[in-house]
Amino acid sequence: MHSKRLTHALIASLLLGIVTGYVCHGMATTPEVAKTIAGYFSIITDVFLRLIKMIIAPLVFATIASGITSLGAEGRAVGRIAAKSMGWFVSASVVSLGLGMIFANLFAPGHDLMLPLPHADASTNLQTAGINLKDFITHVVPTSAAQAMATNEVLQILVFSVFFGLALSRLRTGYARTLASSIDELVLVMLQITGFVMRFAPLGVFAAIAAVVTTQGLGVLVTYGKFIATFYLSLLVLWTVLILAGLVALGTPVFRLIRLLREPMLLAFSTASSEAAYPKMIEQLTKFGVKGRITSFVLPLGYSFNLDGSMMYQAFAALFIAQAYGIELGIMQQIALLLVMMVTSKGIAGVPRASLVVVAATLPMFNLPIGGVLLIMGIDQILDMGRTMTNVIGNGIATAAVATWEGELNAAESLSPEQPVPAVAVVAGG
Repeated sequence: MHSKRLTHALIASLLLGIVTGYVCHGMATTPEVAKTIAGYFSIITDVFLRLIKMIIAPLVFATIASGITSLGAEGRAVGRIAAKSMGWFVSASVVSLGLGMIFANLFAPGHDLMLPLPHADASTNLQTAGINLKDFITHVVPTSAAQAMATNEVLQILVFSVFFGLALSRLRTGYARTLASSIDELVLVMLQITGFVMRFAPLGVFAAIAAVVTTQGLGVLVTYGKFIATFYLSLLVLWTVLILAGLVALGTPVFRLIRLLREPMLLAFSTASSEAAYPKMIEQLTKFGVKGRITSFVLPLGYSFNLDGSMMYQAFAALFIAQAYGIELGIMQQIALLLVMMVTSKGIAGVPRASLVVVAATLPMFNLPIGGVLLIMGIDQILDMGRTMTNVIGNGIATAAVATWEGELNAAESLSPEQPVPAVAVVAGG
């Protein structure tokens, strides 16, 4: 689908989904009926997200292996790119957590909350066991490449693909060159499949939004108005900071990058799924001029380490709960809380409701009531939409910045948003 037409279709689907959900919510006589109706919409959303999940593993493997192979004898470049990426990711995480703490203290959305508070020890049914640095480090390395691909463990696929690409780049046999060419062709095939899948994106967006509004209604915006409004205002400030950082790294082209990222941002916002935006991110970054070997390596890494919106949400949510229960945390306690979240959040990429899990796991460490998570579980989908879209912005700018530092940005050859992306541009990075 033409880029501009797809953007318009996504916006129209978003608005139509809100209207449809509002009507269905009004027609539903009980919350159970509303949930049943939303379930029918969710069938469409689930099918679309399954299609996305279907292409993630082969797309990640093919693009990373192709990109690493194209580096040839420059194997040390992989470590250099990883170091620069992690430097950006850690800095962005600190800024995101810090801004979340500042705005949560400034607006104090948990004070004077006109809602009954759950019991401090109420069960949240969130699986928080095993969230620690040791388990994360060991979990990064796959015991089986096939299992990693079957479960869409992006970080494990990245590790295997890097080893595979490095090994393939060292071999000089005819079979190795044939295999390398085959992987390059696999990239083209996966991009073509991605194009097919993205034709269903407007339908998936419509169903996702309709399901949320059907169950939640628009009244939830009034009940939790202060919390939702201040959180999105904080995200807006974070977007500004990220764009300014991009302006320093990229110059004025960062604004064209943001325009190119509109489609993956809309997909992420409406589906609350980073995976849904991943294939489109690759395409749009290529249009911007980022070489494939940078995109294929930095972007999957960012999906595990560079979740700017999620980091801000975790700080915001934890302090909101403390305020709701009238618990005052000193500045040093808040800093310690943020540091713990920064570490624990790195081990749960791909976990459902990952940000809530981090919050639920961290609260008991600081004697905060875990039952407070129930206060925000009902509106988590609405908040997840914003934080997921922010993750897309952060990863897009980070990838382009690393490409600039590596001299892997074809600024002069980059395409306008209206031009189709040539699939060959993704293969070996030109």
